[in-house]
Amino acid sequence: MSAIGTGSPASQTTRDGSALSVRDLHQEFKIERRGRTRGATLRAVAGVSFELGWQETLGVVGETGCGKSSLARAILQAPKPTSGEVYLGEQNLVTLRHSELREARRHIQIVFQDPYSSLDPRNRALQLIAEPLAVHHIGSKESRVEQAKALMDRVGLDPGLYGSRRPRELSGGQCQRVAIARALSLEPRIVIFDEAVSSLDVSVQAQVLNLLEDLRDELGLSYVFIAHDLNVVRLVSDRVAVMYLGKFCEVGPADEVYRVPHHPYSLALIGSIPGEESVAAQAGEDIDDLGEMPSPLDPPSGCRFRTRCPFAQEICVQVEPPLVEVEANWSVACHFPLNMSGGAPLTGNAGATAASPEM
Repeated sequence: MSAIGTGSPASQTTRDGSALSVRDLHQEFKIERRGRTRGATLRAVAGVSFELGWQETLGVVGETGCGKSSLARAILQAPKPTSGEVYLGEQNLVTLRHSELREARRHIQIVFQDPYSSLDPRNRALQLIAEPLAVHHIGSKESRVEQAKALMDRVGLDPGLYGSRRPRELSGGQCQRVAIARALSLEPRIVIFDEAVSSLDVSVQAQVLNLLEDLRDELGLSYVFIAHDLNVVRLVSDRVAVMYLGKFCEVGPADEVYRVPHHPYSLALIGSIPGEESVAAQAGEDIDDLGEMPSPLDPPSGCRFRTRCPFAQEICVQVEPPLVEVEANWSVACHFPLNMSGGAPLTGNAGATAASPEM
C-alpha cells in the first residue's frame, strides 16, 4: 500500500492497494454510573476488519446501537480505538502522534448526521468552508476564500447568495451541502458519511445523494456510507456491510446481498423494508419479529445473533462464527448461512464451522 501525506516523494498518495484498510478494530468504553452497570465495559466495536477500494462506496447498515457511528469515529481516531489497526496507505493512524494524525486526516474526512450541530453557528458559510484550509495553513486568506467559493459552487450553492449566511439562515439541505463542501476543502481521498442524509426531506435526500455520486466520479473519492435507511444504502453502495452488536455479520455486493442475503439478520432487515417485494423480503417477513436487541454491555455467548435467530443450534451458543468468504467477495459470519433459493440454511457448512475452536 502507498504512503499518505504531502511533502516528500515517499509520502505522496498513489492508487496502489486499498484506499483504507481496517484490521481487527475494537472500541470499548467504560460505563461509569451508579447501579448494576457501574464499571461495565461497552464493546461498541468488537473486531471489525474490511478493505475499502479506490472510488468505492461501502455501505454500513444495522439497527440503532449496533456500533456504526463508533466505528466511524474509531477509524478517524476520535477517540483512538482500544486496539486494532487503521491503514491509510502505509500509515497506521493508530500509531500517529497529534501533528502526524492531523496531517493524515487531510485525506479522510467525515460528514455528520446533523449539519446544524457540526457547524459553528457564529460563522458564515464561506468561513466554515475555508476554516480547514486556515487550520492547515494552506494558501493566503484571499485564496482560501476563492477556493471556498469554488467549493460552494461545486455543491450547488451560489456563493454570492449563500456565502454570507450563517447555518441558522440555511435550510437543512443547504447546511448539509456546506458540510460536504467543508469536508472536501482539504481534497481528501476518503469521506465517511455518518447518517448524513437521514435528517433531510426525501426530495432533498435525492439531491444530496446525486451530488455525492457526481463528486465521487469527478474527484475519484472513496466513501464509507453509514445509514439505517436500507433503500438509501442499496442505492449508493457498491458493497454493503451488515453490522450487529459491534461486528460485521455479512459483507458483500450490495445488489446481491439485498437479493439473496446469506445471514438471517440481513434477511430480517430486508424483510422490514416497506413495500419491498423481492424473494428475500418475503422470506424475511417470516423472521422479522426478532424482539429487542441484547445489550452491548452483555452480548450473548457464541453467535451474538443467536438469541433472535430461528435457525440457532447448540453450536451457536458455544462457538462464535468467524467472518468467512462463502462466495467471491462475499463473507458471512454464520454457522448456518442461508440458501435463498430455498430460504433455508445451506447444507454442509455447519459441520465445517463446528470443527472451529471455541472463541
